[in-house]
Amino acid sequence: MRKSYRYLASSLMAVLFSIAAYAQTVTVSGTVRNSSSKETVPAVSVSVKGTTRGTYTNSEGEFSLNVPKLPVVLVFSSIGYEDQEITVSDASKPVSIEFKVSTALGQEVVVSATRTPTRLLESPVTVERMSSAVLRNTAAPNYYEAIGNLKGVDVHTASLTFRTITTRGFVSSGNTRVNQLIDGMDNQAPGLNFAVGSVIGPSDLDVDNVEVLSGASSALYGSGGMNGTVLITTKNPFKYQGLSYNIKQGMMHVDSKQRGTAPFYDWSFRWAKAYKNKLGIKLAAQLVKGADWEAEDYRNKQQIGILSKVVGGNRLNDPNFNGINMYGDETSADMAGFSYFVQDQTRRSILSATGGAFDVVNAANAYFGVPGNPLFPGAIGMNPYPTNAQIGAFIGGLAFLGPNGQTAVQNMMPFYIGMNRGYFNKASVSRTGYAEQDLVDYNTINVKFTAGIHYKLSEKLEASFNTYFGTGTTVYTGADRYSLRNLKMAQHKFELKHKNWFVRGYTTQENAGDSYNSTALGAFLNETYRASSSWFPLYIGTFSEGRRLNGPAASDFTLHSAARAAADAGRLNPGTAAFDSAVRKLKSTPIRKGGALFLDKSDLYAAEGQFNLSDMIGFSDKLEIMLGTGWKQWAMNSQGTIFADTSQTIRVNEYGGYLQLKKKLIGDALTLTASGRYDKQTNFDGKFTPRVSAVIKVARENFLRLSYQTAYRFPTNQNQYISLVTGSGVLMGCLPEFQTYYKLNSTLPGYNAASVLAYRSGTLADSSRLVRAEYKNVKPETVKSYEVGYKGIIGKKLMIDGYVYYSQYQDFLVSTAVVQSRAGNKYELYSPFSSTNVSYVQNSSDKVKSIGWGIGLEYQLVKKYVLYGNVFSDQLKDVDPSVVTFFNAPKYRFNIGLRNENVCHNIGFNVIYKWQDDNYYEGTFVSGTLPHFGWLDAQVSYRPAGTKSIFRAGGTNIGNHYARTGFGSPSVGGLYYISYGYNLF
Repeated sequence: MRKSYRYLASSLMAVLFSIAAYAQTVTVSGTVRNSSSKETVPAVSVSVKGTTRGTYTNSEGEFSLNVPKLPVVLVFSSIGYEDQEITVSDASKPVSIEFKVSTALGQEVVVSATRTPTRLLESPVTVERMSSAVLRNTAAPNYYEAIGNLKGVDVHTASLTFRTITTRGFVSSGNTRVNQLIDGMDNQAPGLNFAVGSVIGPSDLDVDNVEVLSGASSALYGSGGMNGTVLITTKNPFKYQGLSYNIKQGMMHVDSKQRGTAPFYDWSFRWAKAYKNKLGIKLAAQLVKGADWEAEDYRNKQQIGILSKVVGGNRLNDPNFNGINMYGDETSADMAGFSYFVQDQTRRSILSATGGAFDVVNAANAYFGVPGNPLFPGAIGMNPYPTNAQIGAFIGGLAFLGPNGQTAVQNMMPFYIGMNRGYFNKASVSRTGYAEQDLVDYNTINVKFTAGIHYKLSEKLEASFNTYFGTGTTVYTGADRYSLRNLKMAQHKFELKHKNWFVRGYTTQENAGDSYNSTALGAFLNETYRASSSWFPLYIGTFSEGRRLNGPAASDFTLHSAARAAADAGRLNPGTAAFDSAVRKLKSTPIRKGGALFLDKSDLYAAEGQFNLSDMIGFSDKLEIMLGTGWKQWAMNSQGTIFADTSQTIRVNEYGGYLQLKKKLIGDALTLTASGRYDKQTNFDGKFTPRVSAVIKVARENFLRLSYQTAYRFPTNQNQYISLVTGSGVLMGCLPEFQTYYKLNSTLPGYNAASVLAYRSGTLADSSRLVRAEYKNVKPETVKSYEVGYKGIIGKKLMIDGYVYYSQYQDFLVSTAVVQSRAGNKYELYSPFSSTNVSYVQNSSDKVKSIGWGIGLEYQLVKKYVLYGNVFSDQLKDVDPSVVTFFNAPKYRFNIGLRNENVCHNIGFNVIYKWQDDNYYEGTFVSGTLPHFGWLDAQVSYRPAGTKSIFRAGGTNIGNHYARTGFGSPSVGGLYYISYGYNLF
């Protein structure tokens, strides 16, 4: 009992002393101004030297800070200004600080390289950084597009609002090799396994900084960081306070090439307030709306399995035309092969009906006399164009088959005669497709909203809850083109953050809304008015009969035109009520029920923590030890439209941890860092990824860096569990149970797509060309990377950053295409209508190697002019040309720009020219060479003196030179805008 009283008394005394201490604090206040312009400076850090006590100036440049006693030394710091210290002895007089603009280069602090604050100059790996000040003055419509100006960064544009960032190769739409983190949260869409551009995330006004960590980064950030990690950090409400807004209006499609000139809207606001430096609240929102760039590449492509290439021809001169951005024309058949299949089906049916007594094909051969037929060596052949009377006489002699049998033979004759008389000349034919513009919703829109509440539990500990919501309509390019319509995503995070540690938990909630597969929509539209099982017989039969009745007088063009007109009779034409009705129905019908809609309400749950043990224990001056751990769970719920989850939600767990050691040696001239991470996922063995690096100080503000890095990626959840019907077949999961479910390892084996194509070019009876596909258990893909880099400042005016790297990928994850018969008979593979194309992921036995280099420069000229730029290269090394890598990196790219934030009278500008080389682009949509292109972005700004306003006018791709960054995706033209912003910092 006495112990209890003593404990209670001690607690009460502690509280009383705390209250007394709080009551005895002294409040110091003041204002910070720019020493040159005399304007107030917001978001300046004000701290008590040698302590963690501090605050920030508000939007008026004012601050108020409680200190325990006077005198006190205050430290003022902000990016772009020189640090300043002042001793305060009298709290009754407001402090007035004249903040001097800094011209020092390379002083920014980055976190991505080591997960701890590190000067950019001393980063052990290649890191690119953009602060809010840089983003505010960049010549780009938004922060996400501005990332493409950084060294080593490529951006794939699938839509106005869907851009994909990547580094060091493997450019694609929806890249699973690059992680994207927003305030520490994995920003991937749970059902897609990649970030949907910036559809969900902070508004432009709420972005504090962006860091791009190039190359392998799994050692600290886990699965997926094969080629890099993008970290986006939002503004803290304690540091950035007040109301900010920006109204941007613009124009697109000014040349009416894709459509008429269309408006562009980008409106955003942010508000934040801190109360007594204890409670901070922020709200932010953004609306982006425009007429999307249109994918209108109507060139012809030839499909071979999952890959294809651009070939000559159009719908008028190629009956097998398959337009790149035409959908529904993927469905194709070889005319002779299809005829052989129809003939064989009829033959088998009559053999069965007659107990094997009558072979109608042999009888027809005998009657019509097929030249060279070994069964009838004496046949000399009849007229190549049999008459109606001759055909009627043959069928009339088959009365013993009955009316149904005679009708079956009558229906077979156009195919039999066309094939045996050589009418088809090895031609194939495809269904008539629909242009993407008739199927895709190009009214793109993106609405984002973020809110946060932060509370300082103590000087060192802060609790926060933040929510991020995004919705919109955009387009994604994968194996097909997907219209992500009314897509919704939300992320919610709770975090406790201490000076030496943090713990956080968050969730991502996804709702695909009204999203649909545009390619499948085109195919199903065709099936709606006439099934392919009827369309092809009608087309081929009409062509054959036209040739038989007209002989050589009729051209192939005339016959194909007549055949297509007959088969397309009743076609649903765009602009008609029937077309619109069918489209609405298919868009609202799930894929598994014969429509194009995919349902996805997948979720991600995650928790992680990090601890700086050195600071906690108190020996950070000797060795820095950092420990972290994390857990993720994906809950996939597509109701069977994407994943094999018709019966229940699929859950995949991933957990891991990492350790990092950092030591400074030789008087801080050498910094060694070693880190390692272990991760385990539900369906795969654990992976260990180490990283070691050394930073050598070769001169003052000049550093050489060396690193060995590793990374890996588990097959994505889509790779593992997908069961999706597309316009060209079925995408299947790579796990062993899918082989069993689809009976690929039993009664319905799959055969390599190339061997099936070879089989179809021969005869139905010769199945020797077929090669059965071999399935192997899938493993995670890994990469080992070696890098040498240098970053330094020369003469206080020039900053140079360069790197050279070599990477080797093993167990490369690639798509494998097979063809499966529907009833287990090999002869069914001869026709696309009795077989199914199936693709799934496997590991390649080939090692893929890549090398690259890059160099960036920033030079401060006279009168605040800054010349900046970069050039970089990525390419494969010693890779067999037959190996499909999807590397997709132009050999050379460069960016060069000039800027000055205040040329005169508060008028500034920024201009940058971007260029990239030819790019051989490999994709599951189509492969081919994309031509080189360059374009100019520019912006002019004006800040009226003594106000918080800024007027800007600019444009991206000012020359309006249309260019694509990937096949299947749109050509992007110029966008021009003017804007008014208030209180932008």
